[in-house]
Parts: sequence; structure tokens; C-alpha cells
Amino acid sequence: MIAYLSFDGRCDEALDFYAAALGGRKTMRSTYGEAPPAPECPPTPEEWKDRIMHARIEARGLTLMGSDMPPGMPFEGYKGFSLTVPAQDAAEGERLFKALSAGGQVTMPFGATFWSPGFGMLTDRFGVPWMVNSEPAAA
Repeated sequence: MIAYLSFDGRCDEALDFYAAALGGRKTMRSTYGEAPPAPECPPTPEEWKDRIMHARIEARGLTLMGSDMPPGMPFEGYKGFSLTVPAQDAAEGERLFKALSAGGQVTMPFGATFWSPGFGMLTDRFGVPWMVNSEPAAA
């Protein structure tokens, strides 16, 4: 399964942030201005030409895609989900948690739980909710 996030003009910045935080890289980036004209669609407004129509990052064997909402479609925020990042151990989980929470809001501090040696919840600086879950040591 691949998550696809919509943004209100900050997709490029957000995916660069996620690639850095997760140790990945942007593998695809296309702007509205690069799209060929389509007779059934109105022309792209000048202020939208640098916004992201589609982009993708690859990190930790995972894929995350995103775009800026197209003209005329309002951005309504994120509701009812959290992106979850698995970590091999608590040290890696804490590193990922700190990176993703930079400039955001921690909703559950990172720490040991009954199911994990390290788990935490946050909303990043772009408003996206995340959970970081460290795998327990093998028995």
C-alpha cells in the first residue's frame, strides 16, 4: 500500500522534509506548469505553475506520493488516519521521531509501551499525523 498526500502549496517542501527525515530521496517530481494543455481543462493559472502535480519519495523500502491540490479544489486538512513508520529498534525509532516532529507537535511522547520498546505520535509541521513504532527485540 502507498500513501498519497495532498497539500496546499507545500508539497515540494514537505516531500523534501520527509525524504531527509526518513533517509530517502525524491524519485519523481512534476509541476502543474509542466503538464501539456488539455482542451477539456482550463489553462493553468500562472501562480500554480510551480506547484506540484505529482511527486514521489522512496525511503526505507517505502513509497510516499503527494501533490498540491489543483486549482478550484480546496485543501481541507488531514483527518482520520496516521502514517506509521516502523523502526528496527528504539534508538532508530527515537531518531525518526525526532526528525519527523521537528517544527511539529508531539501528541504522545516517544517512549516504551507494553507492545513496543519505543512508540510515539506526532503531527508534523505540515499537519500530517504520524506514529513511529519500534519493533520489539526477537525472543
